[in-house]
Amino acid sequence: MRVAVLGGGRSSEHEVSLASAAAVRAGLAEAGYEVVEVLLTRDGRWEHAGDRVSIEPGAGLLGADVVFPVLHGPFGEDGAVQGALEVADVPYVGAGVLASAVCLDKVVFKDLMARAGVPQVDYVGLRAGDDRDGAGRLGTPVFVKPARLGSSVGISKVGSPAQLDGALDEAFAHDPHVIVEAASPGLEVECSVLGNGEPEASQPGEIVAHADWYDYEAKYEAGGMELVVPARVDESVRERVRDLARHVFRLAGCAGLARVDFFVEDGGRVLVNELNTMPGFTTTSVYAKLWEASGLPYPQLLDRLVRLALERHEDERRYRF
Repeated sequence: MRVAVLGGGRSSEHEVSLASAAAVRAGLAEAGYEVVEVLLTRDGRWEHAGDRVSIEPGAGLLGADVVFPVLHGPFGEDGAVQGALEVADVPYVGAGVLASAVCLDKVVFKDLMARAGVPQVDYVGLRAGDDRDGAGRLGTPVFVKPARLGSSVGISKVGSPAQLDGALDEAFAHDPHVIVEAASPGLEVECSVLGNGEPEASQPGEIVAHADWYDYEAKYEAGGMELVVPARVDESVRERVRDLARHVFRLAGCAGLARVDFFVEDGGRVLVNELNTMPGFTTTSVYAKLWEASGLPYPQLLDRLVRLALERHEDERRYRF
C-alpha cells in the first residue's frame, strides 16, 4: 500500500512537522508500506523529489492509497489541507475538516466543551482590536496564547498585571485570535486516543517539565521534560482521565487520533486543557510513547492509523451528501 506523508507547512511549527514526518516515514516503511515523501514548503508549494505536486480534484495525490498529513498548526492542522484531500477524494489519517478547525482554535474548542459541561480552567478569548480589560478579570498567574498554534509557540506565563499587555502583544504577533487562561496548580497529564466511532484511550502519562512551565524548550530540547507512565495519581483518577479523553474526542467529532491534555488538581479533580488532532509524531513524542507504554509499538500504531483512515473513507462514501 502506498502512503504519501506530508511534512513541513507554512506555520511556525514547520521544523517540528519535518521531524514528525521523518519519523512517520521510517515507521511506515518498517511496517511494510511504500512511502512517498511530500514536502510543503514555507511559501506554500508542495514538492516530491524536487518536483512540484498538484492536487487534481477526484484524482488523488501521487497515486497514494492514503495520505498521512503530519502537519502542525495553521494551514495543515486546521482543516485546510483536510479540505483539499476531501476534494481529491483520497483517504487521509486524522480528523476531518470541521473537527480539525474546531480543535485547533483553543477558544472555539473551550466554548464547545463549556456548552457540554466539560470541566476546564477559566479563560477569556480576545480578537485583535478587542478591549483588553476583560483579560484582567482572571487575575494572575495566567497563560496568554495564540489561539491556533501549538508547540508552545508565542505563549507567555504572566505573573503580574504589568506583564499582561506585553504577553498579549506577543501572542497577537502570531494570531489575531488569542486566549488567556487561568493557571492551574495541578499536575499536567496527557492521554492518547486512537479510533473512529468508539476510540481507545492509552494509559495517561504525567509531564514533569524541568522548567518553570512546559514551554517550547522543555518540549523539544534534550532533558527538558520527563514523561512518567502511568501518571502518579490514583487509578480511579487515571480512569477518569481516560473516560474524559474519549468523551471530548467524540464531542469534537474527531477521527483516527488525538492527544488530550489535562490538569489533575488536589482531590483528584480533572480538568481538560486542550485536544491536539495531530500531535508531535516522533518515536519519542508523547503520543507514541503513551501507546508504546500501553503495549502498541510505533510501527503497529502507524499501521492502525492507516487502516482507520481507509475505514473512515469507506464509511463516509456510503452517505449521499
